[in-house]
Amino acid sequence: MSETTAHAQSQTVQTQTHTGQQHPIRLYLFVWGLLFVLSAFSYMVDYLGIQGYLRWTLILVFMMLKAGLIVAVFMHMAWERLALVYAILLPPLLVLVFVALMVSEADYTIFTRLAFFGAGQ
Repeated sequence: MSETTAHAQSQTVQTQTHTGQQHPIRLYLFVWGLLFVLSAFSYMVDYLGIQGYLRWTLILVFMMLKAGLIVAVFMHMAWERLALVYAILLPPLLVLVFVALMVSEADYTIFTRLAFFGAGQ
């Protein structure tokens, strides 16, 4: 009798300690399907021979959509607290903003140098 009670207590402890969320496998399969479709669209951009800014814009849009799906579903960011999402996603976003500022500053610097010192004189 005591073995049965101990077993029941251990099962209760296991169920109490494991309070994580269980997401349906259908969700993961659906996201895998979306990732496959977005990858196919990305490859179609090259296959169709799209050139110029449209090509790079489409490729970057598909990449960002895929990254967003992966972060939201497979890293479970869609179900986390907002503070944790900000703590994980905000620093890389700020780094990208600073990189964009540095790129614009570099363009301004090279333009200024070419304007005042001349190009190859």
